Amino acid sequence: MLVQKLLSIAQVGGQAVLYVLLALSVLSIGLVIERWWYFRKRRIDAAALGRKLVEHLRKDDIAGAQELLKRTPGVEAEVLREALDWYPDGYEAVEQVIAGGVKERRKGYEAGLLFLGTLGNNAPFIGLFGTVLGIVTAFRELAGAAGNSAGMNNVMGGIAEALVATAVGILVALPAVIAYNIFQKKTQDLEENVQSIGGLILAQMKSHRDGFHTKFPPARAAQNKRVEA
Repeated sequence: MLVQKLLSIAQVGGQAVLYVLLALSVLSIGLVIERWWYFRKRRIDAAALGRKLVEHLRKDDIAGAQELLKRTPGVEAEVLREALDWYPDGYEAVEQVIAGGVKERRKGYEAGLLFLGTLGNNAPFIGLFGTVLGIVTAFRELAGAAGNSAGMNNVMGGIAEALVATAVGILVALPAVIAYNIFQKKTQDLEENVQSIGGLILAQMKSHRDGFHTKFPPARAAQNKRVEA
């Protein structure tokens, strides 16, 4: 009795799996477009931004540095602008704010990656499930064909249609996996940009704190000390 019910479900299950894969494909494409636009709007030149920030900080122009970050798009600029608000509180405070700012915004720039990764890993299995259901239905028809050549042709056609589900599953998975890897790399680049630019800010603060902020270059300062001796 239970087997008969399962066989009845299998007859419509193959088609249902294809519709599920189609819906997941539409969601995946929409998410890829949204993530692409998100990162495109927030793209920055991290090296150039770091140099400009150091120029402002060497002049003790904190307001100018904050204004520069305010004009700069990107998660990096948001984190660093928040960190500069703590500039008067010292090196350790700025370092903690940079680390906390990255963690606080991680949900924003990693949004959707879990879905893409999960879809890329499991879409082929969903397609395989549809294929199995289709083959079960085909073999049930084969049992009822009883040597009928026309029935046999229908069975073979049913098996071919069932295999389409696996192909569709792979077709849905490939773009999701590629997009996941690309966006995962972009999130890593974003975090590295924050760390590299933040490192420049912290190095400048440490230099200023330790008294290396002199009007002579290091070589000239050492030469002056030898002359005085």
